[in-house]
Amino acid sequence: MAILKKKALKEMSDDDIHNRITEFRLELAKEKAQVIVGGTPTNPGRVSEIRKTIAKLLTEKKLRTMKPKQMKGGESTGRSM
Repeated sequence: MAILKKKALKEMSDDDIHNRITEFRLELAKEKAQVIVGGTPTNPGRVSEIRKTIAKLLTEKKLRTMKPKQMKGGESTGRSM
């Protein structure tokens, strides 16, 4: 289950994206601290989802800062096959 849908991500402003990244990083730190202390996370899959969501937010932030000239063939992620 995705925390943020792609459509909602596209509609967010740059400030909202920055704020959400900060929130998710704090939440991830809390989850990791809970595991380090010896407790079990209430939802083990949540850590993975938080990490993926942070990656999506950072990718969208980077795509918005790129100039259209730098993007080859639409929304390229910079990976070559």
